[in-house]
Amino acid sequence: MTDQHDGSITGVDTHAHIFSQHLPMARQRRYSPDYDADVSQYLAHLDRCGLSHGVLVQPSFLGTDNSYMLSALRQHGERLRGTAVVAPDIDDPALDVLGEAGVVGVRLNLVGQTLDDYGAAHWRHLFTRLAHRGWSVEIQRTLGDLGPVVPAILESGVAVVIDHYGLPQGGAIDTSLGEHRTFLDWLGEGNLWIKLSATYRSGMSVDQARAAIDTFQEAFGHAERLVWGSDWPHTRFEDQTDHEAQFVLMETLLPDPALRRQVMIDNPARLFMINAQGAFRC
Repeated sequence: MTDQHDGSITGVDTHAHIFSQHLPMARQRRYSPDYDADVSQYLAHLDRCGLSHGVLVQPSFLGTDNSYMLSALRQHGERLRGTAVVAPDIDDPALDVLGEAGVVGVRLNLVGQTLDDYGAAHWRHLFTRLAHRGWSVEIQRTLGDLGPVVPAILESGVAVVIDHYGLPQGGAIDTSLGEHRTFLDWLGEGNLWIKLSATYRSGMSVDQARAAIDTFQEAFGHAERLVWGSDWPHTRFEDQTDHEAQFVLMETLLPDPALRRQVMIDNPARLFMINAQGAFRC
């Protein structure tokens, strides 16, 4: 079964999760869902917001078993791409299987984790192979902790995507803090991207989110590596928001149509290998 979608890009939601509460869960996890979030529900949200494409991100509580996500990607490949969770020693045939299904990136969810040496040989080997495929490495970790992580990964040449504004503590990007200043300096130098998503995970207000976007653009010198994600179904925050509310927030934060098109169409199409043309309906 495939979607009868015409392929034009009217907007890309770059961050959503699908899962079933009955799937085998990773042994070490911080969260266990008590409900299902399936691909048909997600596509219905995209349709209601006039969005043509989405990127599924493997939830950490499912570990490296990406099979549920891969099934959805194979069924709806005209509309969806994927970001998988893998072991660092994954071999090329296994990466081929992921790529054939529509995976274009790998995620490191490092929240609550002891940081590894990401400059070690086994990690460098993985990142270099991902760079050769044109994939990205997505990182979830608070902005102040990224110093030991990001430079080593960027050295491999792979695109690095920072989740959720970098999860700044207190919700604000503070240029007076050395760790924040260092992070902003990286934006002008490496192939670093930022997801404008899940302001609620760091307690970020609308004003703080606006200020962060302005700060990111100033540090980048452009807006060509900003993308937007809904973070559906908003695990742990389901009672505080929903997909449509996050879409409305995006329109509030990106009132300029040209900037909105760049963040919602041009940038994610390039990063996530979505090859189509179309106009953003808003």
